[in-house]
Amino acid sequence: MSGQELLKKLSEKGCSFLGTRYPLIGGAMASISNHQLISSMANAGIFGFLAAGFLSPEGLREEIRKTKEKTAKPFGVNLIILHPELKGLMDVCIEEKISHVILASGVPSPEMISKLKEGGIKVLSFAPALAIAKRLVKSGIDALVIEGSESGGHIGPVSSLVLMQEILPYVKEVPIFVAGGIGSGMMIAMSLVLGAAGCQMGTVFVGSTESPVHENFKKAIYRASSRHAVQTTQMSPVFPVIPVRSLENKAHEKFSLHQKQVIERYEKGELSLEEARIQIEQFWAGSLRKAVCEGDVDNGSVMAGQIVGLVKKEETIGQTVERLVDETKKTLENMQRMLK
Repeated sequence: MSGQELLKKLSEKGCSFLGTRYPLIGGAMASISNHQLISSMANAGIFGFLAAGFLSPEGLREEIRKTKEKTAKPFGVNLIILHPELKGLMDVCIEEKISHVILASGVPSPEMISKLKEGGIKVLSFAPALAIAKRLVKSGIDALVIEGSESGGHIGPVSSLVLMQEILPYVKEVPIFVAGGIGSGMMIAMSLVLGAAGCQMGTVFVGSTESPVHENFKKAIYRASSRHAVQTTQMSPVFPVIPVRSLENKAHEKFSLHQKQVIERYEKGELSLEEARIQIEQFWAGSLRKAVCEGDVDNGSVMAGQIVGLVKKEETIGQTVERLVDETKKTLENMQRMLK
C-alpha cells in the first residue's frame, strides 16, 4: 500500500469523528485560538478548537460567528469547567450548533456531558490516567484526548509515551487523540499505528502566519530549543497549582514570588483558601496576554511545549499541515518496507 492509502486507512476513525480531511486537531490555546486561527485550520483540512477560557457567553458567540464567516467546515469550542459562566457558554454552543465541545481543566460531570449531547454536540475531554478515561467513557464521553507533560500551557505529570501505553490498549469504546510532544509526521504515524484516532497539536501552530500572537512571541518560539520550555514549580502542598510549561524567562521567577506572597497573605488570614488559590491561578491569564498581545516576552508567559525546538520558521497553517501529512505518509511507507 502507498503512504496515502495507509494514512487513509489509519485515519478513518479520527476523520469520521471530526468530519475533517486529516485526523489532526489544533488544540485550544488561551488568547491565541481565535476565529482567525481556527478558521485557517478548518480550511486546511484539520479540526480546531476555539479557546473560550477568558470569554463571556456573548464574546464566545461573536467568535463562533466570526469563524463561520471564514469557513463552512467544522470546528469546535474548548470550555473550561471552572469558568463561572460555564452554563451560559454551553448554551451558546448549543444555540450556535457547534459540532464538538471539549471540556478542560478537570473531570466533567455526567450532567455536563449529557447537557451538551442532548444539544446535538459531540463531547470530548482529557484523560490523564486510565481510571479517569474509563470513568469518562461510562459517563458518556464521545472521545478522549490524552495529553502528556511535554505539552505547553497547563500540564499533567505523565509523558505522552507513558499515557499511550497505559490507555490506548485498554480503551477501545471511543476515539482517542494523542497530544503533547507531537511536532512531526514521525510521531503522528507512530500514534496512528499504536491505535490513536489522531493527534492534537498546539505549539507547531503558534508561530504560523495566521497566528494572532505578537511578532516578538513568534521570534521567541523560533529561537527556542526544547530545553527552554520548562515547567513552573509548586511552592506549597496546600496550594496544588497545576504546573505551566512555557519558555523560561522573568515570568517564571515572578510566578514563584507571586505564590510566596499570596501564601503569606493566606497564612496571615488576609485571604481565604479559595481566594488565595484563585489569585495564584489568575497570574497566568494576565501574564499570557502580556506576551501574546503586547509582545513582552521577558515578563509575559510564552507558553510552548517541548516540541518548540522543531519550530524554526514561519509557515502558513496550510503549509504546516501539508508538511506534516507528507512526513506521515513517508514514515508509514518506511514502516511498511521495514516489516516486509
